[in-house]
This record gives sequence, structure tokens and C-alpha cells, in this order.
Amino acid sequence: MRERINNQIRSREVRVLDAENTNLGVMNTDDALKLAQEKGLDLIEISPGTKPPVAKIIDYGKFQYDKKKKDKEIKAGSKRTETKSLQVKIGTGDDILELRAKKVSAWLKEGHRVKIELYLVGRSKYKDDEFKKERLDRILKLISEEYKIAEPYKKSPKGLAVTLERAKKK
Repeated sequence: MRERINNQIRSREVRVLDAENTNLGVMNTDDALKLAQEKGLDLIEISPGTKPPVAKIIDYGKFQYDKKKKDKEIKAGSKRTETKSLQVKIGTGDDILELRAKKVSAWLKEGHRVKIELYLVGRSKYKDDEFKKERLDRILKLISEEYKIAEPYKKSPKGLAVTLERAKKK
């Protein structure tokens, strides 16, 4: 027989639930342990932060199994997002920018983050920062999906970059 209980609450009272989540009431921890041993089960502290703490009479192995199963389901249900990257040059034409903006919109719709880099070569690296931002804003205006700027304009090794992510819907 295993005893699964925190020694800190040994002398306190706990609210006891059985395996079917039926409330057995508030009782002394020692009495709850005796009740669990009579049933051949374990006393497990479920929520220590409440007043009084909640303990459950259940098989510990089954409790661990159910917990792992729930965690696995939650992990399987979550989607992994990645940061997609897109490069644009200063002289890129409007027709190409429209195609790239459609691609960015599709990525945002899928839930990915998108990093758009203004690729600078030669003398364009030394242009005014406002000019570079205005060039990067050209593609941002063409994006059809709603977005928010996750990381503002910042200098990158290749030029100027901004990171976008999908805006939360209300």
C-alpha cells in the first residue's frame, strides 16, 4: 500500500473526493488516509492552494496515466508555428510586391509569424532610415490579412527587418 500525501498537510483538514468526484466532506488528514487504505487506494492532494486543500482517493497509477494522456492530447492539439522569412529589395516593383504580399497573407492566415527583410546592397545601406522604412511599408500596405507588428523595425545583417504575426480576433 502506498501513501501519497504531502507531509505538510498531515495534521490539517482536507476536503476529500472519491474516485467518482463525489464530495465526502472535510475531514482530518489521518482519517482520510485511513479511509483510502480501507479502500485499497491512495490519497492524493489535488489542489493544495485552496482552503481547505482538496485531496482525492484514487489509484495513483491510474491518476498518473490519465494525466499523461491529457497532456498528450493537449500537445497533439496545439499547432507549431514557425517564423517564415521573406526578402524584398529597394527596387522591387509593385507587381512583385503584390505577389509577395499574397504569400505573406497566406502565411499569416495559417498562423505563422513572418519576418520581412529589406535587403540592402551597396550604397543603399547608407540611405536615410525613413526612406528604408517607407520602402518596407510599401509591402505592408498590400497585405490583406490583419496583422500586428511583433518586433518593430530593426537593423539586421542584410538591411532592415520587421516581424509580423496575425492579429487576435475579437
